[in-house]
Amino acid sequence: MKTALPAWLADGHRHIWLPYTQMKTAAAPMPVVRTQGTHIELADGRILIDGIASWWTACHGYNHPDIAQAVRDQLDRMPHVMFGGLAHEPALTLARRLCALLGPGLDRVFFTESGSVSVEVALKMAMQYWFNQGEPQRRRIVAFRGGYHGDTFGTMAVCDPGVGMHAAFDGAVPRQDLRELPVDDASADALDSWLRGHADRVAAILVEPLVQGAGGMRMHEPAVLARLREMADRHGVLLIFDEIFTGFGRTGTMFAFEQAGTRPDIITLSKALTGGTLPLAATVASRRVFEGFWSDDPAHALMHGPTYMGNALACTAALASLDLFEREPRLAQVRAIERLLREGLAPCAALPHVREVRVKGAIGAVELDRAPDRAALCGKFLEAGAWIRPLSNIIYLTPAFTMQPEELRRLTDAIRAVLAAPPA
Repeated sequence: MKTALPAWLADGHRHIWLPYTQMKTAAAPMPVVRTQGTHIELADGRILIDGIASWWTACHGYNHPDIAQAVRDQLDRMPHVMFGGLAHEPALTLARRLCALLGPGLDRVFFTESGSVSVEVALKMAMQYWFNQGEPQRRRIVAFRGGYHGDTFGTMAVCDPGVGMHAAFDGAVPRQDLRELPVDDASADALDSWLRGHADRVAAILVEPLVQGAGGMRMHEPAVLARLREMADRHGVLLIFDEIFTGFGRTGTMFAFEQAGTRPDIITLSKALTGGTLPLAATVASRRVFEGFWSDDPAHALMHGPTYMGNALACTAALASLDLFEREPRLAQVRAIERLLREGLAPCAALPHVREVRVKGAIGAVELDRAPDRAALCGKFLEAGAWIRPLSNIIYLTPAFTMQPEELRRLTDAIRAVLAAPPA
């Protein structure tokens, strides 16, 4: 029996354009009235356990009182002020704390409002760095098959077109150089050989450390990052780590690159930066990159400046989120989640149409041998009280780090039960 849609959804749906949605054929979105902890409450009173933390952002769960109170207090003082010619304490304190967390060498923070734009800024930094050095021919970016870095024009150029989101723009977007990740000696030799012949036109190598997220939760070993650092140094190109998804504990360390014992020249951060409360992203550059812009020549400045850059409310939320990482055992919670994900999802490997089960930190993925009917699959998860949205043929969980074991077991039980059920 269908429940009547609330008036605000029925009236407003005809005016909204939803993300990644064929509006003609898709059902109306689920109407949410509130969130709390790891729960989403719908207008009809149903409570769903959120298995994906609102696209990987709500690492502390929803409505954490410490973040909420900090934002309320900041709202009374100053919600926003332009960042051109002015500065404020939340942004500068956050920049200092991010650099301290990232460790020596990553010294300068450029704030934006979204992950895609933070990658755009990283690409601009890399290309203009070489322009300022008198090497304007270095305009190429090496990215990797299976990778995804955003939906803006610049980031579409470094995404794998096979991921399937940007086919309409083939020919309009100037494609960068997509290579295979150096996951073994053969692929490493191939990339090294390619760079030997093309490095004089390459500005940077761009990679998602340890997990290629939206491209299918594809996981690789830390040694891949070490290989890329060695190649970048050997061939004289910059190295960019896109940690928009993996940053802030998702893979088991505060930042994924820590597991490789190596460091990038530029890193991008977003998603969990504000604990899932407000839009904010950061592009953090090394001293070497920043000094490439340090000049008496105005033309050597980085000419980029989002209107809401360094928004005081968002920076305050991020500071409160970092406080929680310091006070509460988030990384230990991620390790516990990893154990439960391995335990709960491992039986899926024996089910029909399951190709592989992968787990890393608070990320669990079940890869199917074909893309299912996503609407039907999501409907079955809803019946089980779970909010889970597959990525093509990948059913995945990226829960809040504060999720209780019994809630996580309900999610893994739901995945096993839905996949084991015979087709309707």
